[in-house]
Amino acid sequence: MSERAKLFLMAAVFLVFYYAPFPHPRVQSAILEAFWMLQDYAQRHVLFCLVPAFFIAGGISVFVSQASVMKYFGPKADKLLSYGVASVSGTILAVCSCTVLPLYAGISRRGAGIGPAVAFLYSGPAINVLAIILTGRVLGLEMGLARAFGAVAFSIVIGLAMASIFRHEGSVPDDSMFAAKDDTVRPLWKEVLYFFSMVCVLVFAAWGRPEQPVGFFDAVYRIHWWLAGAALLALLWMLSAWFTKDELVSWKDSTWGFAKQIFPLLLAGVFAAGLLMGRPGLDNGLIPNRWVALLVGGNSLWANLFASVAGALMYFATLTEIPILQGLMGSGMGKGPALALLLAGPALSLPSMIVLNKVMGTRKLLAYVGLVVFMSTLAGMIYGALF
Repeated sequence: MSERAKLFLMAAVFLVFYYAPFPHPRVQSAILEAFWMLQDYAQRHVLFCLVPAFFIAGGISVFVSQASVMKYFGPKADKLLSYGVASVSGTILAVCSCTVLPLYAGISRRGAGIGPAVAFLYSGPAINVLAIILTGRVLGLEMGLARAFGAVAFSIVIGLAMASIFRHEGSVPDDSMFAAKDDTVRPLWKEVLYFFSMVCVLVFAAWGRPEQPVGFFDAVYRIHWWLAGAALLALLWMLSAWFTKDELVSWKDSTWGFAKQIFPLLLAGVFAAGLLMGRPGLDNGLIPNRWVALLVGGNSLWANLFASVAGALMYFATLTEIPILQGLMGSGMGKGPALALLLAGPALSLPSMIVLNKVMGTRKLLAYVGLVVFMSTLAGMIYGALF
């Protein structure tokens, strides 16, 4: 950062604190709400969502051979295979737009092409099976199907668009360079079990209580800690039996590298989101919820665009977007804007944008956000016209 930029930053911070109307009740509640949201995020998502995701990302960075990444996700990989796998990868990960960030950074660091990596980045939080099923149950079967179809299609189209837009950026090594350099030291099945156990820890530790305490999801919730504990014990056994001390040290260092890069920015973003919007379902942020509800009625271009932009800025923990939308639709929100928010919201958030700006750069971030908002708006208008 230049000295002039530092001066402007210091001046901006000074002016904010000098003129901020702190005595106003709305401002006071918004500030308190930002801290409440930080605490809520820390209590609900850091230990059982974000920390496992950091370890998975560290494992990808250290133990996944670059030859494998280039084979399935590299720029010269078969597009049908790479985009197909990336677009449905989120079905097993009940992660939010922030938890998926270290996973995206991990596969990017190992040489994944921008297209498949972005397809994974979008699909991770957008198409997890819990969210799709709960959407169908709470908001209607057609909304659940539209969300599932839209999430898969969006991930592929956005990934292809990003690959096309930035096809000339940087030099990409030829896949053949890695054909004889596969650094895998264990059989493939051991690598698969290692990562599968970590994914199980992430999925079952973060398994939330269902709205209706019946059926499969409630049955899993009753034993989710046992399942997560069993997966953790299996992981610990694998680490002691299959990995060397040097490998474990490298894994720890890689995990810590992701954590110190992403976690501080993530907390800053969550604080900003809480200040502006408040916690999900409450009306204590600087921007009143009724303004959002008033602006997204009907199926106009503006309503769908506003829903997409608002969803892109708001932070949604996994599955929290569904009860929020249920309340907004009860207040007059149109079905088209509701789908637009569903397709833009879980995949993006202000905290994730702050982190992505550092991970992928400003130009790629703006292109990615623009594509998500544009396609969400278009999908919302089509869905609203049909239903």
